[in-house]
Order: sequence, then structure tokens, then C-alpha cells
Amino acid sequence: MADVLTKSKRSAVMAAIRSTGNKVTELGLARIFRAHGIKGWRRHLPLPGKPDFVFQKERVAVFVDGCFWHGCPKHLRMPKSNKAYWRRKIATNRMRDVRVRRVLRQGGWRVVRIWEHELKNEPRLVQHLRALLKANAERS
Repeated sequence: MADVLTKSKRSAVMAAIRSTGNKVTELGLARIFRAHGIKGWRRHLPLPGKPDFVFQKERVAVFVDGCFWHGCPKHLRMPKSNKAYWRRKIATNRMRDVRVRRVLRQGGWRVVRIWEHELKNEPRLVQHLRALLKANAERS
């Protein structure tokens, strides 16, 4: 179906839409933390890359990455239109993720990136996070 708006009007409409970030995935992970008694986390502390969750005592920064925006190898389905733009956009996001990880690690932080789809396998995710937090707590 053809767009009923002119190109400039469509651009203005799209520019007015503001992102809510990855709120749904963040709240999903917070729910998992609460349900399994994982404590000590804070949201959105002012660290490089703005981690979604931070365990300050253990020095662990957690990012919840959307499968589309960060180029999940299992689930990324590249849009059929404007392919060059989307390839470049996702590649830039991934390069930024690498830079942020490097900066945080140099500052003594352990960085955990959780794919959006990993929230569906709650037992595995919880087991992994508990092991990581325990190892980092012992290291400190």
C-alpha cells in the first residue's frame, strides 16, 4: 500500500515519535531479579555506555540488548528497504558496544550483555548471573 503522506510530512511525523528505549526488556529483567532474590542492583547509574543495571559492590555492569538494534546473530532480520542505512546503523551500534565494554573493563568493571531473547530462558539466565555475581564478589 502506498503512503498517503508526502515524503516531508512522513519525515516530520516520524521525527516527532520519541523512543521509550528498551523499557520492556529492562522491566522484564528487573522482574526476574526480584523473582529470584537477586539483590544489590541499581538502574541507570552514570557509567560509560549507561548500563541498564549495575551491581556496584561486585562491579558488574549489565546491558540488555535488543535483538534487532544490536544485530543478534540468531534473530536479526534486516529490513528489505533502505538496507545500506540499516546495515550501517546496526554496525555502528555494535562498534559502540565494543568501545563501551573496553572502557568499562579498563575501569575494573565486568560487562554482561544479555540478548533480549535470553530473557525467555529464565533458569539459565539466573544461573549464569548468580555464578558471575558470586565470582565477582569473591574477587573483590
